[in-house]
Amino acid sequence: MRAVIFDLDGTLIDSAPDIAASVNRVLAADGLAPHSLEAIRGMIGDGARQLLERAFAAHGVRAEPRHLAAFLADYNANPVVETVAYAGIPPVLAGLREAGHSLGVCTNKPIGPAQKILDELGLAPFFGAVVGGDSTPYKKPDPRHLAATLAELEVGEAVMIGDHANDILAATGLGLPGIFVSWGYGEAESSFTAHTPGELPELIARLGG
Repeated sequence: MRAVIFDLDGTLIDSAPDIAASVNRVLAADGLAPHSLEAIRGMIGDGARQLLERAFAAHGVRAEPRHLAAFLADYNANPVVETVAYAGIPPVLAGLREAGHSLGVCTNKPIGPAQKILDELGLAPFFGAVVGGDSTPYKKPDPRHLAATLAELEVGEAVMIGDHANDILAATGLGLPGIFVSWGYGEAESSFTAHTPGELPELIARLGG
């Protein structure tokens, strides 16, 4: 039975409001105007460094190491103010576990806030492995990031589920199937798309899971 690996932001959780709040506080400290929530959603997906680079570049300013440090400190202190699990995700995770699937998280988010969010939202017990963007030298779409998650779960066969092209590309790089979820922040081309969490179990089953 295939393991099921999930992306975090935009897939399991809607974290954009808290991410945006932290980004905008860092911008404000340098006298820069805040970005809209919608604009921040479009910047999420490649890790914290790239997020800050995009946020400052939108103002024609280059992000500095101090900005990333300030963001990480702020976000680590405030990761679950408005962040919630998407409706339908907890019962889907419970059903997959009951069916015998091993579950993991492979996210470009730093491991500290990722684990804190999973703990505070009560999702952590579902997962046998959580690999963050700073857990390895690699980040999605590099397939080695996903491979590290499979290694921690001690599995070889899996399906990757995410809301971003990085998720599907990481799966493709390992010769694994990917399911794109349309409720998140990104875009991707995939042969399999879920529009609601409730569609995931059937899609996983169709992929031999």
